This record gives sequence, C-alpha cells and structure tokens, in this order.
Amino acid sequence: MISQNKFSVFLIVSIVFGVLLGLFLGQSADILKPLGDLLLNLLFTAVVPLVFFSISSAVCEMKDLKEFGCISGAMILVFVVTGVIASFVMVLGVLLFPPLVGAGVSLPKSAAVPNTHFLSGAVSALSVSDFPLLFSKNNMLALIVFALFIGLGTAGAGERGKPFSHFLFSGNEVMMKLISYVMLYAPVGLSAYFAYLVGVFGPKLLGPYLRAVALYYPIAFLYFFMAFSGYAYFAGGKHGFKIFWANIFQTAVTAFGTGSSVAAIPSNLKAADRIGVPRKISELVIPLGATIHMDGSCLSAILKIALLYHFYGMPFLGAQTILTAVAIAILASVVMSGIPGGGFAGEVMIVSFYQFPPEALVMITMIGMLVDQPATLVNSVGDNVASMMVARIVSGKSWMKDAARKPKN
Repeated sequence: MISQNKFSVFLIVSIVFGVLLGLFLGQSADILKPLGDLLLNLLFTAVVPLVFFSISSAVCEMKDLKEFGCISGAMILVFVVTGVIASFVMVLGVLLFPPLVGAGVSLPKSAAVPNTHFLSGAVSALSVSDFPLLFSKNNMLALIVFALFIGLGTAGAGERGKPFSHFLFSGNEVMMKLISYVMLYAPVGLSAYFAYLVGVFGPKLLGPYLRAVALYYPIAFLYFFMAFSGYAYFAGGKHGFKIFWANIFQTAVTAFGTGSSVAAIPSNLKAADRIGVPRKISELVIPLGATIHMDGSCLSAILKIALLYHFYGMPFLGAQTILTAVAIAILASVVMSGIPGGGFAGEVMIVSFYQFPPEALVMITMIGMLVDQPATLVNSVGDNVASMMVARIVSGKSWMKDAARKPKN
C-alpha cells in the first residue's frame, strides 16, 4: 500500500509539472506529444492481448453457464441503469442552463455524414471479416465477443480444454505483469501529455464553446463524486465507499490524462483486485465496460443533442424529446470506442438520427474534443464501481467480507 501511495504522489507531481510546462510552452508544447503518444502506444499494444486473455480466462473459469448468465445479466442491468441516470443528470443541467454557443461560430459546409443501416453497423461492430483484424484496438467489441466465445468453448470442452485454459490463465498473468512494467513510464508519458493538452487546447476553452464546456465540467465532476459515491455505498456500504475511493486514483489519472478508457483497463483491473471484486466479475465487466459502458459519454451526448437543438432554434422540451434524447445518448455511447477521440462515431449517429445538416457534425465534434478528458474519467472509473455493483447483485451484501476471507478467483 505504501508503494502504491508513493506512486500516486509521483503521478500527481508529474501531472502538475506537465500542466505548468504546458502553460509555459503554449503551442510549442506540441513537441512533447510524442512522449505522451509513446505511453498510449505501449498501453494499446499490450491492452489488446490483455483484454483477450482476461475475458476468455474469466469466462472459462465459470463453473456453469448459469453463473455466466447471472453475471452478464447483472452487468447489463447496471450499465443501462447508470447510463440512464447519467443522461437525466445532464438533461436537468441543460434545462437549467441552456448550452447556447457564441454568435461568432460559423460551420463549414463540407462534412459528409454516412448513412449506415443499424443492423449493418451492429454486424460491423460485433464482428470482423478476417481473423487478424480481431487483434486491433479499432475492433474491441469484436475482440470481446470472440474472447467470450473462446472462454465458453474452453469451458465446454471440459477436461480436454484444461491445457488451453491453463494457457489463458498464464497469458492473463503475463500480460498483467507486462502492464506493471509499462506503467513505470506513466509519470513521463502523462506529464508530456498534460503539457500538450494544456499548451495546445487550453486556449480553445476561452472561445465560443465556453458555455457548453463550463456546463459539462461541473456536472461531470459532480456526477463523478456524488453518483459514484452512491454506487459504491450501494455495493458495499461504508466500507465499499472508503475502499473504492482509496484505490481508484491511478485509474482516474490514467483515464483523464490519456483520454482513453481502454488505456485505463490495466490499472482498473488492479484497482478492482485491491477493492476485492472477484476476478471472474472484474475481468468480464471492466474490459467490456471500456467499450460499451460510458456514463461520461452519455453526459456529453445529451449536451451535444441539446446544443444542436438550441443552435437550430428548436426547443429541447417535452417528454418525447427528452426520452428520445436519452435513448440516443445511450446508443451513441455504446457505439463509441474506448480510444481517444472515439466519440466521433457516436456524433455521426446523433447527427444522422436527427437528420441535422452535415455541418452540425463539425460543431459537436469540437465539443467532444473539449470534454473528452472528464468524459473518459467518468467512463473509466464508472466501469470499476459497476464491477462492485455487479458483485453486490450476484453475490449478495456480504460479497466484500467473503472476498476478504478467500483468495481472488
């Protein structure tokens, strides 16, 4: 625990240094971006096999399919409920403080919005046409589906599948150790990335999008602290509340600094271990959540929809309008990838569904860029507390006491 605390302090110092360096260098901080990119590249390279091994080993360890179905059902329930809550939190925010943009905004007339059929888009997201395409961060959903089936196939093979299950467990342990080595570079990479973000994008916060950004940041952080505290308390009472906030710092910093839920998966899994979430739950919920459970993206999707309504002179009022927006926000958050800037797919979906002019895509893309960091923070940490709630639903109120009495499984 002492070593973990020292590393957390080291991360804080490196981030503060990066912020100060970004303020000093301004636009010149762009030269430091490659050092931050190196951290992302290392994490993305390692996280693809990590996701495969963690999910497939977790599924093949299930004693029976009923247990897998119970965990999966609880996971989906938690994902949907928290997404709905996040969406309605932002609905309240935009109703109280309409996110009007400045009068000086002009949108180019060029962006083309692809019109993709829902079923076609779903097939493309959940599968690939060739095996090598699975092992790419751009096809995380397809990789997760494949890993789920590999785990089920290994479990179904019984004794004949034991050697392969040992390979999956061993691969998972190796990848976790590899990630711990990669994280030794995190202070340097995060410092460089924060310097780049502050130096290059900081001035944009003072532009015509200030009101929308000023609305999102407080609401996102309010949801982060209040909603997650409530979720942690539901999952484990006072002890759950304390142990959650005591172990989530590294995940929060990694997510906020890199703007990537996928990059935060390794630290998220380690935090879940320290909290006491059974691995059969955390290694399924957290990697899958990094792709389809995005409370922060639900918050930003509602903001983008409301902003477009106001920009084009339409009232963002009425039960049908709001319920439709909430549904679209949840769907848009599902199609967003866990990589930096991956919200573009969700933004395309929003513009396409409402049939806004293509130029609208430019405006909400800029909003997406400016709120990407806190959105990813909420997305990633939300996966961890979601795993706690799934453990609570599946194993009952005493799951934390049971976890403390026996080794992780």
